[in-house]
Amino acid sequence: MNTQHQNLANGRWQTFSLAQQLGNIGSEVGRALSWKKKGDSDQENKALYRALELFDLSLSDARWDYPKLKEIARAREVVCDFFCNGNDYNSTPEFLDSYFLDFGILARSQI
Repeated sequence: MNTQHQNLANGRWQTFSLAQQLGNIGSEVGRALSWKKKGDSDQENKALYRALELFDLSLSDARWDYPKLKEIARAREVVCDFFCNGNDYNSTPEFLDSYFLDFGILARSQI
């Protein structure tokens, strides 16, 4: 598989706070939602792949303890369920946007 975020995968991602990581993941999820709404499944899948790559980088970040890893893994599960698994959790685009927006706002306040 190609790494889309090579610079981040090479260690830069581990310099981000959890809020920054989840805010960036949320940007990719937002792009996937936007492409889904436009009916462009190719671009939707590309954005989703980038989001999943960032989720995996966060899950491999040695700084995060169990509660944080659980939150990251649960968010990844909900996103996968929404886009790939029939949406058993009944998530909405508005819910996903709202969840990740909170992290983006927190990350901006940390700058």
